[in-house]
Amino acid sequence: MHIPDGYLGPQTYGAFYAIMTPIWFLSSKILKKTLKAKHAPYLALGAAFSFVIMMFNIPVPGGSTGHAVGGTLIAIILGPWAALMSVSIALIIQALLFGDGGITAIAANCFNMAFIMPFTGYYIYRFLSSGADIASPRRTFAAGTAGYISLNLSAFFTAVEFGIQPLIAHKPDGTPLYAPYTLDVAVPIMAFEHLVFFGFIEAIVTGLVVAYIVRTEPSMLELSSLTPSFVKGRVQKGLRWLWIGIGSLILLTPLGLIASGTAWGEWSSEELLALLGYVPEGLKNLEGLWPSFFTDYNFPGWDNPFMAAAGYILSALIGVSLIIAITFLISRFLPAEGKS
Repeated sequence: MHIPDGYLGPQTYGAFYAIMTPIWFLSSKILKKTLKAKHAPYLALGAAFSFVIMMFNIPVPGGSTGHAVGGTLIAIILGPWAALMSVSIALIIQALLFGDGGITAIAANCFNMAFIMPFTGYYIYRFLSSGADIASPRRTFAAGTAGYISLNLSAFFTAVEFGIQPLIAHKPDGTPLYAPYTLDVAVPIMAFEHLVFFGFIEAIVTGLVVAYIVRTEPSMLELSSLTPSFVKGRVQKGLRWLWIGIGSLILLTPLGLIASGTAWGEWSSEELLALLGYVPEGLKNLEGLWPSFFTDYNFPGWDNPFMAAAGYILSALIGVSLIIAITFLISRFLPAEGKS
């Protein structure tokens, strides 16, 4: 679901920057009022989890790939506004450093994965778990269901953004300038992949982590209230174990290299030429607009499988380190406990 440069025309990506800019601003205002400096490690943890989990590409029949996002899980623990900020940080780092998602499409990608997914997932979870004890298994079911539905909603919005491009941006003869497939193609394909495959991956990831929290330290599920008293004692111990989990995921990221093929809607010009017999003019002009430092989470010349795996792990470490640094800087602007 990482929309690359060239797949959305200026009318669309410009509109999403206009939508997301006030949302980011509002999010910063809300978090400054509700977050305390001691919550910053949780913000970093959420962004790191989202960044790393998106590196695990899963193959599906037909040669496409996809991944979990983690937006609903972060929203369940931290609340939707913190999840918006966490996933946005992860997506921006992915686009700027690793070429995973386009620079022009940052706002659109954040709208789909950092806004739509956390907010819909959070309120679905709250509805399905309403009245349940904090350690109830219903919390796990609610989390998995929320993850499944929210990922599919995110995919639907992405498909619509792709599908409207041939309608609003084309040559006089009707040739698309950007994403080439219309709504009647983009929506069914994206819906099928996520309803049948990726939605269940998201549900399993979300449900398993919530089940672990319910079993080991259920009070962490109350962090959505953002009360500093929860950021102490046993909850801090639980945080350490979650960071150990992030470290383990980083070491396992080369598993994402096993998946072959390209995610639907993320083809290069060469792949589109083979598929369509032409490359949309606007897409070709925008492709490669930003020279990412570590394209596809790898380093120049690291071509053999061992080096590619090492590059994947090193990329994950760089991304997570940057996330920690950014959230540390954010914490400098957050009030200490007891201040407002």
